[in-house]
Amino acid sequence: MGTVSPAESPPVPSPFSVPTFRAIWMASLASNFGGLIQSVGAAWMMISLSASPMLIALVPAATTLPIMLLSLWAGAVADNLDRRKVMIACQSWMLIVSALLAVTAWAGWMTPWLLLAFTFALGCATAINGPAWQASVGDMVPRAILPSAVAMNSMGFNLARSVGPALGGVIVATAGAAAAFLTNAVSYVGLLVVLFRWEPELPPKILPRERLALAMRAGVRYVAMSPNIQLVLLRAAVFGIGASAVSALMPLVARDILGGGALTFGLTSGAFGVGAVTGALSTRYLRARLSVEHIVRYAAVMLALGTAITGASSWLGLALFGYLLAGFGWVTALSTFNVSVQMSAPRWVVARSVSLYQMSAFGGMAIGAWLFGWLAESQGVVEALYASAVVQFVAALIGIMRPLPQIGDDNLDLQNRWREPDTAVPVEPRSGPVVVTIEYRIPAGSVVPFLTAMSERRRIRRRDGAHGWSLMRDLSDPELWIERYHVSTWLDYVRHNQRRTVADIANSDAIWALHTGPVPPVVHRMLERQTGSLPLSRAPDPREMADAMTDPTRSS
Repeated sequence: MGTVSPAESPPVPSPFSVPTFRAIWMASLASNFGGLIQSVGAAWMMISLSASPMLIALVPAATTLPIMLLSLWAGAVADNLDRRKVMIACQSWMLIVSALLAVTAWAGWMTPWLLLAFTFALGCATAINGPAWQASVGDMVPRAILPSAVAMNSMGFNLARSVGPALGGVIVATAGAAAAFLTNAVSYVGLLVVLFRWEPELPPKILPRERLALAMRAGVRYVAMSPNIQLVLLRAAVFGIGASAVSALMPLVARDILGGGALTFGLTSGAFGVGAVTGALSTRYLRARLSVEHIVRYAAVMLALGTAITGASSWLGLALFGYLLAGFGWVTALSTFNVSVQMSAPRWVVARSVSLYQMSAFGGMAIGAWLFGWLAESQGVVEALYASAVVQFVAALIGIMRPLPQIGDDNLDLQNRWREPDTAVPVEPRSGPVVVTIEYRIPAGSVVPFLTAMSERRRIRRRDGAHGWSLMRDLSDPELWIERYHVSTWLDYVRHNQRRTVADIANSDAIWALHTGPVPPVVHRMLERQTGSLPLSRAPDPREMADAMTDPTRSS
C-alpha cells in the first residue's frame, strides 16, 4: 500500500514547545550558517588553488569520510559518556580549527592538501558530534514528537543552506575565503553558551560504563540482529553514492557549465537549500499519507531528475530548478532514514544505531564523491552528473525488490521489570562465563508455534548480548525443551536482561502461554568451570569459586 491512514489522535505538539530544544535549535541554526559559509569558502578556495576536478570533489569528501571512519566509535562514546560534554568538546575543537584555518588563509600559507587537512579535522569533530547530537534529541523531547524534532533538525540545517551558501558566496567574493572561515569560527560561540547552560535530566546510571570496544561490538551486534535497521542502512548507502555528485560537483557546475563565479556557486547552493527546507517542512505531511518506502522511492527519483537537469542546461534558471528538486529529494530521504533508525532502536543503543546509519549514508557519499570526481576528470562534469542520476534511479528501483517496512511503531522503552536474582554462590561483576538454561514443557500440539516464537527469541537474545544460543529437546521426555545461552560475565548477564524492551513482552508472553505444567519455566544460572584449575594444597574460598577461571582479565 502506498498510503498510510493517519490515526485518530490529539494533535502532536511542536518540538519548539520544549524550551531546551528551541534554544539549542536556534543556536545550531547559527552554527549551521557558519559551517555552510565555511564550505563555500573551502570549495571556492580549492578552485583557486587547483584546477583538478578530483581535488575539488575531495573537499566535501574530506568532510564525509571521517563520518564513515569514526561514527561507530563516536556512537559508543555518545551512548556511554555525557552527550552534552561530548558536544561541548566537539564544538570547541571546531572553533579552534576554524580560527586556525582563517589565520592560515589570511597569511597566504594555504595549499590544496593543507586545506583538505583542515577540512578533514573539521569533519572529524562533525563525525563525533553527530551521534551525540542526534541521540540528545530524544533526551530533550518526548518520543511522540521525536520524528518532528528530527525533521526540524534537518529543516534547520537546510534553512541555513538556503541562505548560507549565497551569503558565503558574497563574503568570499568581497572579503575572501579567510573571512568565511572566521565567520564560521564565531558561529560556534552561541551554541557553546547554550550547551554550557543546558542541564539534561537523565536517568541514573545503575551499571558501570561499557568499555568502548565492547560497546562498539554491542552496537554492531544489535544492528546485525535488527533486519529493519539493516535494510535502512543498505538503502542509505546506495542512496548516498548516487546523491554525492550533486553537491560534490556543484563548484564545477557553477564555473564550467554556468560560467559563473563564487556568487553563482552560492546561488546554486542556496537553491539546493531551499529545496531541502521545503522537503523538511513536507516530511510530516508525507509521513501521514505515504508509506516509508514510497517517501524514499519518490525522493530518490526526484533527486535523480534534479541531478540530470543540473547537467543538462547552461541556463542558470533551469539549473536552479534542478537544484531545488535535488535538495527536496536529498533531505526527504535522509530525514526519513534517520527517523526510521531512531524509532527502531532503544535509548541504550540509539547513538550507535544512528552512527552506523551515518557510516552507511556518508560513507556512500564519500565513495560517490571520489567516484564521480574521477569520472568528471576523465569524462567530463556532465557525464558524471548523468551517471549519478542513473545510480539514483537504481536506488529507487531497489525499493521494488527490498521495500522498507513501516517501522517505528514498536514500544522500545525498557521494561525495567527484571531484578538481579540472589545467588547461593557469591558472584562479582566479572564472574563468568555464565550459562543460562530455561526449561519449558510444551505439548506436542504446540511445537510448531513454540519453534516459531523461539526463533524470534533467539534473535532477541543474540541482539541483547547473548551468544552460543541453542534449543534442545529431551529424548526421554518429549515435552521437555531447554533453551540455553551464554554470556561472558555476570555483569553482561545483568546488562542483557536490562536491555529488554516493552516490545519484547509479546514474545515472552507467547512462549509462556505455550508452556504447561504446575510451575513456571525453570531457570538455571550457572558459572562455567574447568577442572584441574584449583590449588590442591588448600580448600578454595567460596568467592574464588565464583571467580572466572577462563576470564583473561582475572587477576592472579
